Amino acid sequence: MPRALALVGIGEIARNEHVPALRDSAAFTLAATASRNAEMDGIEAYRDLSSLLDARDDVTCVSLCMPPQFRYDDARLALERGRHVMLEKPPGATLSEVEALIDLARARSVTLYASWHSRAAAAVPAARDWLANRQVRRVTMTWKEDVRYWHPGQDWIWQAGGLGVFDPGINGFSVLTAILPHPLHLKTAELRFPENRDTPVAADLTFAGPNGLEAVATLDWLEEGEPNWDVEIVTETGTLALSKGGAEMAVDGTPVPVGENREYPNLYARFADLIDREESDADLAPLRHVADAFMLGRRVAAPAFHW
Repeated sequence: MPRALALVGIGEIARNEHVPALRDSAAFTLAATASRNAEMDGIEAYRDLSSLLDARDDVTCVSLCMPPQFRYDDARLALERGRHVMLEKPPGATLSEVEALIDLARARSVTLYASWHSRAAAAVPAARDWLANRQVRRVTMTWKEDVRYWHPGQDWIWQAGGLGVFDPGINGFSVLTAILPHPLHLKTAELRFPENRDTPVAADLTFAGPNGLEAVATLDWLEEGEPNWDVEIVTETGTLALSKGGAEMAVDGTPVPVGENREYPNLYARFADLIDREESDADLAPLRHVADAFMLGRRVAAPAFHW
């Protein structure tokens, strides 16, 4: 029997990705929503999560889709009330608050799932397997898109905690941390901040790893036209390329079949499996790269950004 799930934060990502995935899920049914100013036709709606949980004892799972700056309080409330919790990426505004949620989930014996949707892209498992026994020499990550197209009018992304260009860039980090056989650590970062915003619009980063491994990442939020969500990994026996955010893969220029791209259905299948196993999955490696960039990065002034 499907578990009753509440969706909290009814914005673009919830409507475009979470709702369709839940509609096709055999593991969950969308039972209710909580949002200060949005509802969905045919779904019981509440203005806040506390009211929802008070009224709906049958809701055992909560999926949080509001911006990261506002997620912690509702995540803590749901865990304290014994609900299983899934977090949209990034899982929180800081490492410390997510670590506190991990501890709370363990204490309450419920599942906490910090989801990374790009890790659920079609080519990611195949890329991980191909790299598993190879010596990686160099990694190049290019993550460029048009903020005006992907986040029209969403001022929260420009506010402290909203991550700026790292909101999409963390998707690339989530892929790298899932497929590379050895971890990277940040060496340098240059962050370009619009003079009227609190978060960066572009960034250039360099990383290092074992055995002389070098990696570079270029992030840009003013790329017009088609987005470039690409990763190239040079090894001693060939070059792996991921494109379209991990949906497609090629080795030495030859495409590799990886099947249909079903990121959000895969996320909810993973959430259901974790609940069945009485486990949690809250890997913070992608967010740690972002935190390191803000700690180590050199701030460079950029022209003002206006919608």
